[in-house]
Amino acid sequence: MNRKFILLLIAGLSILFASSCEKLKARDNLNRGVQAYKNSKFPEAVEYFQRAVQLDPDYSVARLYLATAYANQYIPGAESPDNQKMAQAAYDQFSKVLEQDPKNDTATAAIASLYLNQKKFDEAKQWYEKLIAINPNNKEAYYSIGFIAWSKWYPAYGTARAKLGMKPEDPGPIKDKKVKEQLKAQYGPVIDEGIKSLEKALEIDPNYDDAMAYMNLLIRERADLHDRVDEYNKDIEVANNWVQKTLQTKKMKAEKMPMGGGINTGQTK
Repeated sequence: MNRKFILLLIAGLSILFASSCEKLKARDNLNRGVQAYKNSKFPEAVEYFQRAVQLDPDYSVARLYLATAYANQYIPGAESPDNQKMAQAAYDQFSKVLEQDPKNDTATAAIASLYLNQKKFDEAKQWYEKLIAINPNNKEAYYSIGFIAWSKWYPAYGTARAKLGMKPEDPGPIKDKKVKEQLKAQYGPVIDEGIKSLEKALEIDPNYDDAMAYMNLLIRERADLHDRVDEYNKDIEVANNWVQKTLQTKKMKAEKMPMGGGINTGQTK
């Protein structure tokens, strides 16, 4: 046999063996990281996951765990540089997962959630829309878009009512026509889109009580933008119906929850 061919074959086998060893080491680090992750030892888990992806850069499962471990250390609302770095590290790793697998709905949902927790509502909405494109039956994505609509609209709505001297319990519609028209022009489409998204979430899951709760809020608050009292009353009635549906659904779910059975001693009767 040609000596040069033998040397090339040996070199190729050596590379293959080395690659296999690296992959085995990567999987070992992944397993160690998962155990640390399950015990909420996230910094330790990060170290193991980092080693895993260094040993096998194409190991998307390990990279997904690494990103999730970073995300679990991010504290929503905390503005410290270290906390923001944690969010960025999570985003970077989730993005790398998507480079390898553009339709990975777990990574897509995680990025959307990161932006939502940072109150970057426009970015979050864009990522939830990407998630819907991947999975049109993702009820959480539709619900989250509804929640974002309410989160963008409510501060302006609450401020407008307060400036007009309206207490939370005071009935509407808003009497100041100029204020009402400004709110309607700026937030009317936002409210409508939010309601449509919540309707879609409820179409997928008719017992989605969180979606029902925000349907109530958006419709109840939209009522204040009507010009006539009868239109206002109609929306309030619809909102009240959603309150009742929410309460009934929560009660139904609570009744279906298994009761605690005490300590299991392993003995049988």
